[in-house]
Amino acid sequence: MMNNLAYALAKTILNGFERHIQLFIEITQSAKYRFEQCQWSEVQKAARDRTTFYDQRVNETFNTIKQDFFISELDDELWQQVKRNYIDLLSQHKQPELAETFYNSVFCRLFERKYYHNAFIFVESTASRLDEQQAPKIYNQYCPAEKGLKQTIVEIMEAHKTEIPYQDLDADVETLIRAFRKQAHKTRYKLEELSFDILNFTFYRNKGAYIIGRVLSPGGETPFIVSVLNNEQGGLYIDALLTTSESMAVVFGFARAYFFVDCQHPHALVNFLQSLIPHKTKADLYSAIGFHKQGKTQFYRDFLNHLASSNDSFELAAGIKGMVMSVFTLPSYPYVFKIIKDKFSPSKNMTKKDVKGKYRLVKLHDRVGRMADTMEYSEVAFPKDRFSDELLAELEKVAPSIIRYEDDLIIIEHLYIERRMIPLNLYLADALKNKDTEKINEAMYGYGEAIKQLISADIFPGDMLLKNFGVTRHGRVIFYDYDEITYMNEVNFRVKPEPVTEEQIYAAEPWYSVEPGDMFPEELATFALANPAYLKAFKLHHSDLLEASYWQQCQTNVANGIFKDVYPYPDQFRFCYLRGIKKAAPY
Repeated sequence: MMNNLAYALAKTILNGFERHIQLFIEITQSAKYRFEQCQWSEVQKAARDRTTFYDQRVNETFNTIKQDFFISELDDELWQQVKRNYIDLLSQHKQPELAETFYNSVFCRLFERKYYHNAFIFVESTASRLDEQQAPKIYNQYCPAEKGLKQTIVEIMEAHKTEIPYQDLDADVETLIRAFRKQAHKTRYKLEELSFDILNFTFYRNKGAYIIGRVLSPGGETPFIVSVLNNEQGGLYIDALLTTSESMAVVFGFARAYFFVDCQHPHALVNFLQSLIPHKTKADLYSAIGFHKQGKTQFYRDFLNHLASSNDSFELAAGIKGMVMSVFTLPSYPYVFKIIKDKFSPSKNMTKKDVKGKYRLVKLHDRVGRMADTMEYSEVAFPKDRFSDELLAELEKVAPSIIRYEDDLIIIEHLYIERRMIPLNLYLADALKNKDTEKINEAMYGYGEAIKQLISADIFPGDMLLKNFGVTRHGRVIFYDYDEITYMNEVNFRVKPEPVTEEQIYAAEPWYSVEPGDMFPEELATFALANPAYLKAFKLHHSDLLEASYWQQCQTNVANGIFKDVYPYPDQFRFCYLRGIKKAAPY
């Protein structure tokens, strides 16, 4: 009887996963049509919808088990058998690692944290067999010596085109060949010494389609991304070529929306991508191709391995302490851990639920390369002896309701994990100290661009103080403090009234009425850019952000469904700049 019950439970969980993956594939495959039809609003909606699929299927499966099997407490022998049956069911599965994560999610909804170990869940994956088997064919190899270089590239591009033709493929391919020769010295060999490995599927995201592969030559391997755009007038065109792991890493960055890519062998795809972008982790790449829950699972396994192989202590993160969140980090690990405080500063009129809602909004929204992705975890156990005394005291002071101890562990009920960056205020202070005017100018350009790209994507950042932005290792400025973000239509952008009387001129408080939701853009110069060196650099590129009319126009554009084009690569890689049609701006 127990064996039958265990099998039924295992099959129910796998059925829930199969339902999830079926819907995931359907919405992913439809990305091609949205790109063809320039349905940019639908692209945004599909991205939001797909992100919610996983939790919906987990909830459905949880409810089925509770209702049909009357499970109320854990039976050790039964659930160990359930896991064994589940492993058997996955023996020939194409996505066993994803199915294991789904199992974990359902189990953790059913039972408490003390059972979260490998006897019951997949703390360690059993899907290692995928590494031992011959990898499925996910790319085609082309040999340009057979048909000539130009014809070979034309075939590659035609194989990836949609129902929409290229507007001038011959000219694009000529530019592409010149760009390869200029950018990638490892490709400068005779045709018979070259071959191309091209992934069989197109990566879709926002307004772009991306073809990814590598060139093999005696000089080594050259990874590349070719970006294709829709001119919205019935034609496609090649927009850019990236030929370094560093530039490709930015396209797959943690501040970007997830790709839609129709590959049913994610393990093989992640391995291929990691060979092209070695410093991107498997967790990064699973998330980038839309499997963000698998990214979380992979991240946590990596984190446990790092803890086992390191001995430094967690400590408070550098920078000004937040009024809503408390942030700590492990110096040897490039991430920060953020918890919501029990009580906020009086100026923050919100609840914990509100803050969680803001982070959820960011997860579902297009991050346009300017908002850090976050991983949300519950019931996370850390070794207590790895926490500094100062950090323990801080956590117990600001968030005692979500902190508890179990033997030698500290358990945090709820937290977010983000990639660590240098806070922009500290980055600028260092540049100012070293009199590095160029560094200040570049950072202020990035700060203004981050704000412009956010508001053009219907995100009002709210608190735009420098401390709420960070600088990545690529020098990009990213926003990471979400407790005051809102949509653009919820803000009233106003011109600050000019004082007329002496009483108004010297008033300590605003003499004019200020309603909730009012925002005076010119005050950016006073509150965020009080340092004259920062303000001067900011005005070189973004003086329009100090004018209410600019914000009002962005607000109108968003309301009319006009989305600004944001490219995940610098202008100098775009073919229109290579041809001298436009002048490249700083990245």
